[in-house]
Amino acid sequence: MHSTSLKINLPKVPRLSTSLPGKRAQELIARDLAVTSPSYTRGYPLVVAKGEGCMVEDVDGNVFLDMTAGIAVTATGHAHPQVVEAVQQQAGNLLHMSGTDFYYEPMVVLAEGLAARAPFPLTEGVRARVFFTNSGAESNEGAIKLARYYTKRDRVLAFLGGFHGRTYGAMSLTGSKKVQRKGFGSLLPGVSHIPYGTHASLDYLEQQLFATILPPQEIAAIVVEAIQGEGGYIVPEEGFLARIREICDRHGILMVVDEVQSGMGRTGKLFAIQHWGVMPDIITLAKGIASGLPLGAILSRPEIMTWQPGSHATTFGGNPVACAAANVTLSLLEAGLIDNARQRGEELKAGLNKLAQKFKQVSLARGKGLMVAVDLLDTEGNLNPELRNQIVDKAFYHGLLLLGCGKAAIRFCPPLVISSEQIQVALEILERVISE
Repeated sequence: MHSTSLKINLPKVPRLSTSLPGKRAQELIARDLAVTSPSYTRGYPLVVAKGEGCMVEDVDGNVFLDMTAGIAVTATGHAHPQVVEAVQQQAGNLLHMSGTDFYYEPMVVLAEGLAARAPFPLTEGVRARVFFTNSGAESNEGAIKLARYYTKRDRVLAFLGGFHGRTYGAMSLTGSKKVQRKGFGSLLPGVSHIPYGTHASLDYLEQQLFATILPPQEIAAIVVEAIQGEGGYIVPEEGFLARIREICDRHGILMVVDEVQSGMGRTGKLFAIQHWGVMPDIITLAKGIASGLPLGAILSRPEIMTWQPGSHATTFGGNPVACAAANVTLSLLEAGLIDNARQRGEELKAGLNKLAQKFKQVSLARGKGLMVAVDLLDTEGNLNPELRNQIVDKAFYHGLLLLGCGKAAIRFCPPLVISSEQIQVALEILERVISE
């Protein structure tokens, strides 16, 4: 399933016409380095000018196949014409009128749409209440506050390898890389971490931590990714998420599922947690929700989101232009893009597994839908981050945009409009790069 912008007409496969980076790109990179924060983690020298579907064009006219979607954000592809039209129309009517203080239709429509689709039971005719944010980090910050407010408890349990954002509360949950914490002093107190995804980890929680240093009666929430994102696109063991649900029920703990990267259709279902039939208490969203505009959301069971007026608010969360984009995004996802994510994801995993059979440096693929990863290995089967970095970098010079995650993984999170032909092009380029 692939849509074509009304104003852009990029090829559907890479087209490189200059050396990389080109002259214009080199100039802009030099200007950028002089004035922007050194904390940005730029990899290869891509300077984007425009995008369409799964393709992006740089400032020198080179066209790349994008398997990153701006870190799993542009769910409906770059510049989807229906999203662009909705943004333009809404911008011409109203750019901003804070939803904290006033009402406007795009925000109401989106809240209704998300609430109707939330995997919660009906409570007095409503499935969920929604709080809108600007980002995934802000969604997770709000989820911590809501869980503490509702339970009157202050401890939170999270997982090693998890990534929930870089603001102080979200960073306190994050257990991904030491560089994300080093040098920033004391973080939010009361946050503990255990390994992700295994029953052995939950055995340790129940048999050791609960009995010694982490009284379950003091835990407000267990915050978990349905599939770990930055940690390596890790799919948990079967029954892991259901067991967290059971532990939460037994001890009066809220189950908070971070779907910032895995949600909005990426895994072949609207919410990744639906693959396991587990009902959380709170879901956090962002990234793909508005096809590239900054927007996030907290969804909770109605009886939980009972905080009083003024107890939590935001100036920009639920911006009318972002909500207009999200309303169209939700419609497009259900009109075929979720199905496309599932079908193309199966093709991608099959192709990656063929590469794993050919190259011993490539692990078998893991993931669901278009949230897929492989690890890169050395000759003895150990994780090889240096090889991963080389492959990601060299793929750029062949017209393929990739991102790493975890210790030595390459993640594949393209726009959900990607075609079978583009999947094959990506696999062919990857095979060429590994061969070289």
